[in-house]
Amino acid sequence: MAESCRENWYVLYVKSRHEFVANHELIQKDITTFLPAVRKLRNWKDRKKWVDFPLFPGYLFINIMPRPENILSVLKTRGAINLLSAQPGYPTPVSPDEIDALQLLIESGRDIDIYPELKTGTNVRVKRGPLQGAVGTLVERHEQYMFMINIELLGRSIGVNLYADDIEAV
Repeated sequence: MAESCRENWYVLYVKSRHEFVANHELIQKDITTFLPAVRKLRNWKDRKKWVDFPLFPGYLFINIMPRPENILSVLKTRGAINLLSAQPGYPTPVSPDEIDALQLLIESGRDIDIYPELKTGTNVRVKRGPLQGAVGTLVERHEQYMFMINIELLGRSIGVNLYADDIEAV
């Protein structure tokens, strides 16, 4: 494996319903993680409760130097299965721009929709508001414009409704 002198973001595939467990263990190992989650109100017969759900079930993001000892430490984490890779044996980094835009979107508190395999549309940048500077894709859905952030390696996108005058072509 080629050594890299800088940290990269990678996607860690984890067992079903182990996203938060793996995230907690990785943090205990001093590994920088990002587990995008949304809070939803769940109804039971006797009560209602706000519950956090992973935005991308089965996946979380880690930021490490791609050294064998770092990768081994990640893979020895409870619930971890594998790092996603386009070429077997070599984890594929996620674009820092995609992670930055995703973090901005999560921090904005906006309602989020997830769209599988969205890859078409115009690349745009948000000009103002809590998502200012985020780069993504513009699509039209149900006669509304949506700003989409595509995590290419996962083949998934998330989106929020925006006003057309809040975005500009990249």
